Formats: sequence, C-alpha cells, structure tokens
Amino acid sequence: MPVDRSACVLFADGFEEIEAITVVDVLRRAGVQVSVLGVDHRTVTGSHGITVKVDASLGDVIDVQTRFDLVVLPGGMPGAANLRDSERARGFALTQRTQGATIAAICAGPIALAAWGVLAGKRATCFPGHEETLSTAGAVVEAVAAVVVDGDVVTSRGVGTALAFAHVLVALLVDEATAVDLDDKMLVGR
Repeated sequence: MPVDRSACVLFADGFEEIEAITVVDVLRRAGVQVSVLGVDHRTVTGSHGITVKVDASLGDVIDVQTRFDLVVLPGGMPGAANLRDSERARGFALTQRTQGATIAAICAGPIALAAWGVLAGKRATCFPGHEETLSTAGAVVEAVAAVVVDGDVVTSRGVGTALAFAHVLVALLVDEATAVDLDDKMLVGR
C-alpha cells in the first residue's frame, strides 16, 4: 500500500550494490515512493561490476526541484568518494536537508556527509577504517553500532547492516509496525 512519503537513493559509479538495492527494495515494499537517481548518468556501474539503469539523473530532478523526505547515500568505493566529490550531489543533498529531509548514509557513504559538514556534533557510524574521517569532521563516532540515528541523520556500517539500516529508514518514514511486519515477511533475524 503506497504511503505519502518519498525517498531517493543516489547512485554514483562504484556504489556498493547490496547496500543501494536493499534500501530501494525494502523502502518500496513499505510503500514509499523511491527514486533511484544517477549522480552523473542514467546508467551506473557498481563496485562489483553490476550495471543499473536508474530512474533519472540527478540533474533531471534538480531541474524540477523535487522534494524528498529522505536522501540515501550508499557506500562502496569509489562510489562514496564520487558522491563526496560531486558538487551536484552535495548541493542537492544539503538543499533537501534544509527543506526537511532526513539524510542517511551507509558504509563509506558517511565520508560524504563528513566532507559536507553534516556530521559536526552528530553521533554516527561507518565502515571500519573511516572513523577518523568522521571524527575529524566533528562526529561522535559509535564504531560498533549497526545503525545510528541522530536527529535528521542516519548512518550505518556496511553490507552486513543493510537490512537493519533499511528497517530503521522504514520505521522513520512509515512506522515501526510496518518495519517489523516487513522483517517478519522477509524472515529477517531468523
């Protein structure tokens, strides 16, 4: 059943496939309107060579000034670095945040949030090895937490936490009961 909530997942070349697709899939199962946006292109190749045709390019969405409730940055390398270094992605994500969107990143994705100044004073987690980047940007790093929510920022650790990350995003956008129901239907945690 569709809900009146929207999300977008930003795909840059080198994205981590499981993290990106899991979030898209679980949010859509929850009825959230999800747009898969290519940062630079309409066809994007992941870090393991899987090519995905996205719904639209980020430029297309910026031109029509679409507003989302959630912006998600997958990890993967060099995908997370490509997101971090993209002025278009930065401008889009920060504009969405000022308009009330939650911003979420998983694995190495939080390095983009760190570079964009989003994590200053926020609790956050990331893929092991990126903690210093986050703490240098002013984040309070919770290195062992699977998912950390601090206000309008959600972070997670990596491929193994992708379903937990998606669960939290569904709980935030829809409700906890829907997230639990989806976990049961997908046999999460069994």
